[in-house]
Amino acid sequence: MVVDDALLTGAGRAIERYGWRSATLERIADEAGVSRMTLHRRGVTREALLGALGERLERDYRAAMWPALTARGSARERLAQALAGYCGAVEDHLEVVAALEEADHAAIFHELGPRGLSRPGFTEPIRRLLEDGAADGTLAAGDAEEVATVLVNLVAWTYRHLRRGHGWTAERARRRVLDIALEGVAAR
Repeated sequence: MVVDDALLTGAGRAIERYGWRSATLERIADEAGVSRMTLHRRGVTREALLGALGERLERDYRAAMWPALTARGSARERLAQALAGYCGAVEDHLEVVAALEEADHAAIFHELGPRGLSRPGFTEPIRRLLEDGAADGTLAAGDAEEVATVLVNLVAWTYRHLRRGHGWTAERARRRVLDIALEGVAAR
């Protein structure tokens, strides 16, 4: 399959405009400015495009985490910055996140194995900050891998639901979600 940035951007626009279920290859082609036959010749499928958009989301998420990982300040302050960055990445991909939530695409987020954790690509930065917080006394991480999975899911899905389902502004959703998330891992 041959996928370039223009095609991924077009697929993202089609999903935003029509939702995943109605983002047909024809609509994706229209949004990308190519013909449906071009997609066919390239071997492009909706599922493969969604997978590539999921990879783009993960890259954007990791980029949003980097400033918090390298910042000065307490681990709690840096975790707040990281989770705000995560909200920003979700905001940039609201409809793609909704599409990926569907059961047949959930594997992009979930690690195989008995613990049922989220993939390290999504949790590793948070886990590191939780461990830093346990060391500096600002966070009570417990099992940092498990807590990171909870935080990533709490923030992503709750933020997305408040934005799409309740029509909250990005600022309101981010503030409320982060207040609760950070309080849940604060050192006591």
